[in-house]
Amino acid sequence: MPDTTTIGTIATRASTGEPCAPDFVYTIYIAASAEKVWNGLIDREMTKAYWGHYNESDWKQGSRWEHVGSDSGKVNVRGQIIEIDPPHKMVWSWAFADEADEPAKLSRVTYELVALGPDTKLTVTHSELEPGSSMDIGVREGWSAVLSNLKSMIETGKAMSEEDWK
Repeated sequence: MPDTTTIGTIATRASTGEPCAPDFVYTIYIAASAEKVWNGLIDREMTKAYWGHYNESDWKQGSRWEHVGSDSGKVNVRGQIIEIDPPHKMVWSWAFADEADEPAKLSRVTYELVALGPDTKLTVTHSELEPGSSMDIGVREGWSAVLSNLKSMIETGKAMSEEDWK
């Protein structure tokens, strides 16, 4: 079980008193084990294949994580692992790389995985977004495509055609 005593010490947008947009919540069901879905969220090659970015971290609570463009090698988004309990739950802070040191720009992404026999229910909640910001708009337009592509990748072994889902 993760040590939850330090979770509240990472300052994100809500801790600054700034207004937050409503949470973005998306649930998808994937015909695979929770362990396989978990791996799809953190594995470098998997995330490159379905997201066009890879997620890089040592995957320990308190550690930094980076969302790196597959082609450019540029860190586009970064944050910190707030909570991690493989393969059930993971919480990250999330911001554009050049804003990641500003608590008012840090949002939170929570992944919750529930095993349903041989399948998995994955719920992603992106909270504490700045209302109307480019991040808020991008999150609401992007997560459903990314998670659908994750599902396709895990279930069929191949990602959707990039031209069709971007």
